[in-house]
Amino acid sequence: MRAILFLSLMMLGALGFSQTTTSGTVVDHNNEPVPGANVIIVGKAVGAVSDFDGNFTLKTSETPPFQLKISSIGYTDTTVDVTSNNEKITIVLDESHTMLDEIVISASRTPERLFESPVSVERFGLKEIQNTTSASFYGGLENLKGVDVNTNSLTFQSINTRGFASFANTRFMQLVDGMDNSSPALNFVLGNLVGMNDLDVQSVEILPGASSALYGANAFNGILFMRSKSPFDFQGISSYLKTGITSQEAAGDNEYYDIGIRAAHAFSDKLAVKASFSFMEGTDWYAVSEEDLTNPGFTRTDPAYDGLNIYGDEVSTVLNFDTLAGLPPGTVGSALVSRTGYSERDLNSYDAQSVKFDGAIHYRPFADDFEIIYNGRVGRGSTIYQGANRYYIDGFSLQQHKLEFKNNNFFIRGYITAENAGDSYDTRFAGINVNRRWKGDTEWFTDYATTFIGAKLGVGTGVQLDDASAHAAARAAADTGRLIPGTPEFEATFNSVISDGDLTTGARFIDNTKLRHVDANYNFSHLTEDFADIQVGGSYREYELNSQGTIFTDMDGAIPYAEYGLYTQLQKKFMDERIKFTGSVRYDKNELFDGFVSPRASLTYTVGENRNHNFRGSFQTGFRNPTTQDLYIGLNAGRALLVGAAEDNLDRYVVDVPLSTNGAALVGSSTVTMTGRDAYENAYSATSVEQGAPAAVNTPLVKPEKVTALELGYRGQLGQVVIDISGYYNDYQDFISQKIVLAPKYGEAGDGGLSLLALQNGDYQPFNVYTNSLADITSYGVTAGLEAQVFGNFDFGVNYTFSDFDFDETSDPDFQPQFNTPKHKVKASFGNSELFENFGFNINYRWTDGYLWENSFATGDIPSFSVLDAQVNYSVPSIKSIFKLGASNLLGEEYVTAVGTGYIGSQFYLSWTINN
Repeated sequence: MRAILFLSLMMLGALGFSQTTTSGTVVDHNNEPVPGANVIIVGKAVGAVSDFDGNFTLKTSETPPFQLKISSIGYTDTTVDVTSNNEKITIVLDESHTMLDEIVISASRTPERLFESPVSVERFGLKEIQNTTSASFYGGLENLKGVDVNTNSLTFQSINTRGFASFANTRFMQLVDGMDNSSPALNFVLGNLVGMNDLDVQSVEILPGASSALYGANAFNGILFMRSKSPFDFQGISSYLKTGITSQEAAGDNEYYDIGIRAAHAFSDKLAVKASFSFMEGTDWYAVSEEDLTNPGFTRTDPAYDGLNIYGDEVSTVLNFDTLAGLPPGTVGSALVSRTGYSERDLNSYDAQSVKFDGAIHYRPFADDFEIIYNGRVGRGSTIYQGANRYYIDGFSLQQHKLEFKNNNFFIRGYITAENAGDSYDTRFAGINVNRRWKGDTEWFTDYATTFIGAKLGVGTGVQLDDASAHAAARAAADTGRLIPGTPEFEATFNSVISDGDLTTGARFIDNTKLRHVDANYNFSHLTEDFADIQVGGSYREYELNSQGTIFTDMDGAIPYAEYGLYTQLQKKFMDERIKFTGSVRYDKNELFDGFVSPRASLTYTVGENRNHNFRGSFQTGFRNPTTQDLYIGLNAGRALLVGAAEDNLDRYVVDVPLSTNGAALVGSSTVTMTGRDAYENAYSATSVEQGAPAAVNTPLVKPEKVTALELGYRGQLGQVVIDISGYYNDYQDFISQKIVLAPKYGEAGDGGLSLLALQNGDYQPFNVYTNSLADITSYGVTAGLEAQVFGNFDFGVNYTFSDFDFDETSDPDFQPQFNTPKHKVKASFGNSELFENFGFNINYRWTDGYLWENSFATGDIPSFSVLDAQVNYSVPSIKSIFKLGASNLLGEEYVTAVGTGYIGSQFYLSWTINN
């Protein structure tokens, strides 16, 4: 079908092949080439882009005379006349008088100067991509002000703004050419694992804060916009090769490499195609912490040891040795005992890989701004994800296919996103079930108890051991014959476990979830420009959950549900265009919840004789629908059962749970059946049980959360200095949260009798439930940045971010806010792209304050850290190449951004980029 579409477009495009060719060179006043300059026919969507040497060739069916408009960021636009065919021209661009002339689209869904944006926007363009000190453009986003990046692994970085961060960052949206790049099942983005090729990125914009009025649900904390290069504007073949090492104390020095290629060609001013491919492979950061966060100070010799990056030791039970031996109470005693676990490095290959392909056909049937685009993106990779557990994402793939119709005034696009979890598995359950495949829990704890009792009583030896020696002997006896990592027996069992999708016996999770999305926008500004700029738009999205019961409660087939939204926006300028008002409102409806209206209003005021000072203020609202997991998850995470809060999910999740010896005698069965309804309607607060005063709770089902955001800001230029300051205040309602509750396996919570006996016997089931916090939650912050040219043509920048939050803990004692954001951050940069002919450099420094990390996997303090990145680059125009030597974390001071991940070491690289 795609081949037929391609051939049809080729035949149609052949009807309009070029009759006029114009070529030339774009330079500055020093006669230096200006690469990446846009050369556009005035009044047409036809043009070209200057190459590495500033050269361009434009072919068009337009007959001279006509005009060309030439533009480039940092320069003033200019227009030249073309009077004949095969004309060669030289265009000289003047440096612009302001450093805020960059054009952004995200803030208002329409092109506008960054200087006049009604809200905060961060932009990362071609120059910044070329000069980044990171090994990839995506890593370079960490140096933008107000941006937080939590590093999950080498190929999985999670971007966030304005607090409440996690690796499963469902409050932050990422759009690639208008397509939501998040996983349909997980509802968050896996960094750039299956995102964009460095060579195809034209610009990146980050819009911090609530943006639901234009972008709907999930545009809650902010949006990352990535735009690719059009094959009409950026033609030719480009490639890069990067190689180097990653260095970490735990993993040692390991090679990595990254290659990429992009090819684009315009067959005429009607038809253009492009394709890009990249492949990256390396070794991930090892996670090797053996700290027991539940029992500080415990080591592997302690009977109840539960190490952070040790898996299998989560399986534990209280062994009453006196009862088991029929001895009087107090003779031998009792103890909490856990099984012996495996280190994460024994359960994880740490292979990091990313493979990305992108292809597009652009067709302009009338050789004007009306364009039809087919875009297909396919990504595949391996990485590590930390959620409730640590997961090895092995061979995960995500593909997106889009068909879009657009011109300067409208677009309508539809796309489908489909994912496949590949051979991914849960490392915690890999450890648990490798143990169980070798020896069942009952047999192992029986062996342990028998040996411990004998050692304490001196059976067979006449020597009575102390507790520590008896526990050591008991563990050694119970572990006799245990599978040893690296042996054929272990490998065979391990491979069998990670191929099994039943978490009672295996560790694999299966996911083939799909998302279908359609959105449209029409800008009436060409019709209403005398009054105001007016836009209307809308979107429709449908989920199809399909995990075959390994993540969701979809054992009986896929679970579908849908949502839609409609919005409008008006922009009006007053007082000689010094005041700009922007107002918008959106209505969204998810079939599981009531509809929600989210308005936004902003005002900007430009002052100064040269219009170089701009003040802005905005009122925004945002909302976030519960995610697919919040609604339909049904997953055993080891320490707790995760149950989604959709009404129809409560009875879909059914599980048999074991009883204690006393409980089995009381009930007359070794197991009981529980449902998700027990979690929400028949449970005790975990906190109250820990405090010794059990309190029954009925947990309300989850509903959408809301935020009201206020922002004030200033942008201005004083000579060569640009200042950008903003402050915000967010007030949240119905903040979506997770809580741990304990459901008694018999009795009714609050009955004052049987259920309390269940708690006493240990016959309760921990559930992780999804609901909305009762707490009053607010967050606030300030971001201030300064950019300047110093010492002639050196670029210098420094910025500071303050972030904090408040909530009334007494109103919701079980609420875990998971703000996970440092209170203070400082970032600085210094560089020169032309220190001398063809040679440039750049340095980035980041300091991050310590903060508390709260997550379902682990909670703990993150120490403050400093990171220095640097690169030097050398251009060789004769071969259209740039060579770059760089390092991330040059000083080698290893750090983490979350509890439980591997420490981040250093990354050293050498790259060669050709003709980009």
